[in-house]
Parts: sequence; C-alpha cells; structure tokens
Amino acid sequence: MQKKLAVTVEEPQAKVHALAPVPAAQKSKLGARLAEGKFVSFVEILPPRGVDASLEIAGARRCAEAGIDCINVPDGPRASARMSSQVTCQLIQQHAGIEAVNHFCCRDRNILGIQSELLGTHTAGVRNLICITGDPPRMGLYPDATAVFDVDAIGLVNIVNNLNHGLDIGGNPMGSQTALLIGVGANPGALNMDEEIRRFDWKVEAGAEYVVTQPVFDLDLLEAFLKRIAHVKIPVICGIWPLTSYRNAEFMVNELRVPVPEHFMERMRRVDNAEKAREEGVNIAREMVTRVRGMVQGVQLSAPFGRYQMALDVAEAIGPR
Repeated sequence: MQKKLAVTVEEPQAKVHALAPVPAAQKSKLGARLAEGKFVSFVEILPPRGVDASLEIAGARRCAEAGIDCINVPDGPRASARMSSQVTCQLIQQHAGIEAVNHFCCRDRNILGIQSELLGTHTAGVRNLICITGDPPRMGLYPDATAVFDVDAIGLVNIVNNLNHGLDIGGNPMGSQTALLIGVGANPGALNMDEEIRRFDWKVEAGAEYVVTQPVFDLDLLEAFLKRIAHVKIPVICGIWPLTSYRNAEFMVNELRVPVPEHFMERMRRVDNAEKAREEGVNIAREMVTRVRGMVQGVQLSAPFGRYQMALDVAEAIGPR
C-alpha cells in the first residue's frame, strides 16, 4: 500500500497595504471640474502622422482660447501609425496652455510596456486617461501588425488603479504612486446592450472615474443607456460628431455602427454642396449639445478631418458653464 504524503496548507501572507489614492479633484484640472459637478468640454485632436505637431498645437491653442477644458488625443485610432499620443499630449500641454486627455489602448503593448508607459505618462505630467481596448490591426493600413492585447480595457483600468494605490502589476509596493484620472469608453448604440452594460459595470468596479461615449445622434439610445447605468455615480461625457456630408453620415452608420436617425440622414442628403453640408452638420451637432446639456456632465466634440473650427462652432451651443 502506497504511503500517503502529508500535505500542509499555509495561510497566505496578508496582502500588502495599498496607499490611499489621490482624490480625483487633486489629480488634474479636469478631475477638479468633474468633482465639483461642473460641465466640461473636450475637443478631439488626432496625433500627427509625422513628426511635425505644429498644426495640432495651433488647433489646441484655438480651443484653449475658446474656453474648451481639454484636448482628447486618440492612441493610434483605427489602427493607424501616428505620433505617440502621450508625446502629443505633452506637446499640447507645454505649448497650447490646455490640459490633454491621453487615450491609452491595449493593442500595442504587453503588460510590462503598459506599466512602464503609465509611469512615464504620470511623470511627464499627463494625468488624464481614457482606457480603451483598441481597434484591431486589420482595420488599419498595416493588417499584418501583431496585436498584443495582454489585457482589455477592464484589465487596463485595474492596472492603472493599482498604480494609483502604489502597487505594480503584480500587487507589489513601488514606494510611490501615480495620480492618474481614469476614464473609460462606452457605446450607447451597442448592438448587444446587455454585454455593453456588463463591461461598463466591470470598468467602474475596476476603478473608472468617468466615461466618454461614442458619438451619439439618437437621443433615445442615450436616454436608455443612462437609465441602465443610473446606479453608477460617475460623470458621463457625451460624444458629439459634427457630420461633414451625407457620405460621412453613411460611414457612421455602415462602418462605425453608430446609429444616425433618418431625419438627420435626410437633412444631410438634402444639402447640395460641401459648405452647406458642413453647416448642416454643425447645426445638427449644436442641437444635440443643447438636448444633452441637462443629461450628462460634458461633451466631447470631434473635429472631423482636422476641421477644428467645426468643433468650436458646435461648442458655442454649450452656453454658460
């Protein structure tokens, strides 16, 4: 008969005490405005394709002069190869006098690179984040590029939250802590809303402090989404995209899967030249800003194809803040 081996089960060591996180109001100007319940405005500016960021900086400076709160900088949008979003944020903050919000996606970095860059982001003074999973490479010009995806947006929020508590990706104390304001994304027009809400709840549970939505055109979808997340008390920033043409509206519906109501499609269809189409797109976006003003705590305004003035024209509808 085989002799049984004695098995000893030891109690796990007590988890190291995490540091108390820095309050949101002390992380950044954006954090302070959100904590005070003030209405905020972002304008989205894409990083340059090359090394010259002068146009982006000039656009950000115009936004600052117009009273915009932050510049939102995507991280390789639609799997494109552009200047680092973090460096673009640094240049904007240094030379345009306005805070930036750094998109941070999981596609291009393993967890070691994620931690390293987040520490660098904090140290460089870029304190506002939007944590996203990222578009797969097949969407871009380089479909053979390797996608990492060690974690998704939920895992990324967990990593940032750990760093904010002074703990590394393994839960080990670092001796210091970050003070990064954690934003996430959400899609009020998602086809599978139950799954969207589940993932949103997990992001909040992981440590999300505010959420920015995909562009919204259908107010009914936004209202339904807000009801589904009413139990979660974090600020909602609504994405607003001024359409540039009927073709642009079709792209929203067919490629980005963003629902655009038929009455807006018809308005864009009726205009007979490019300038009038852009004017109508701005008018629709202004109407959306006015309608969502009392429902959310801010708007993110896109500047389609680098047309920053379109975003600023829409921003006029925000009114006193």
